Amino acid sequence: MDLNNLAGFLAATFRMATPILLASLGGVFTARVGIINFALEGIMLVGAFMGVYGSYVTGNPWIGALMGSLGGLAVALILGYMSITVKADQVVAGTGINILSIGLTSYLLNVVFGIGAKPSAVAAFQEWAVPGLSNLPFVGPVLFRQIPLVYVALLLVPLTWYIIYKTPFGLSMRAIGEHPRAADSLGINVYRVRYLAVIISGILGGLGGAFLSIGQLSVFMEKLTSGRGYVAWSTVTVGKWNPLGIMGASFLFGAADALQLRLQTLGFKIPYQFFLMLPYILTILVLAGVVGRTVPPASMGKPYGKEGR
Repeated sequence: MDLNNLAGFLAATFRMATPILLASLGGVFTARVGIINFALEGIMLVGAFMGVYGSYVTGNPWIGALMGSLGGLAVALILGYMSITVKADQVVAGTGINILSIGLTSYLLNVVFGIGAKPSAVAAFQEWAVPGLSNLPFVGPVLFRQIPLVYVALLLVPLTWYIIYKTPFGLSMRAIGEHPRAADSLGINVYRVRYLAVIISGILGGLGGAFLSIGQLSVFMEKLTSGRGYVAWSTVTVGKWNPLGIMGASFLFGAADALQLRLQTLGFKIPYQFFLMLPYILTILVLAGVVGRTVPPASMGKPYGKEGR
């Protein structure tokens, strides 16, 4: 592989990793307060549809990204109500939300574009070359000729780390994730902090979905996310609930996704579905090697109620 091909592969890795990175950064907020966010798949799917719809109506991908975030927020609030207020099983609630999101987006797709109609292409994000840096040899095409949401995702990594480890809100989240009753006894509003974490998760997850539809593509199709929400939640575990580790795990998945695209172009007489499986196989293998050696927040998956005292 020459340097040009290597630069192209690395640039594609950044693009493929970005939706996973955005959604998993959202997922770490819910994980830190002890909520299992299986609903990331549904959050991303609705975000992807709303992103296309916003861009379709306004012709502006930034408004599409905003609507994608709001769509993700709406879905996340359902998860918050089910897991925080109703205290339902979080895995069951997340699975139900994902199924609901598949049906809802399929219905809305037919309502907006017509039954059986081919989805219209909409205005999508274009590459933005960073002045003065995009012409650097090798590094320029890899890092500084990306669409704007890639830069946003990369900036969110240190910001998320700072929020979790250096702010009172982050300290509250970590305390609730380990022992919500003790946090409550110190005057921390467990319900409010958990809802805020869910809201942030929905916004970032929806933005990750919008990246798929108006960043990598310019259309929406049924089941567009193809399980990336589950991969994002797995990335939270692989990254050990740390934004820096999550970034590394996201790039690993992005590299596998970029690799399978290149393998499809080499003319192997193998069904292309085999190559599509590669990122998910890698995810399973990495999870198999990581799970069991990590310690999640102690209250993970456990509903909290004052009445339980």
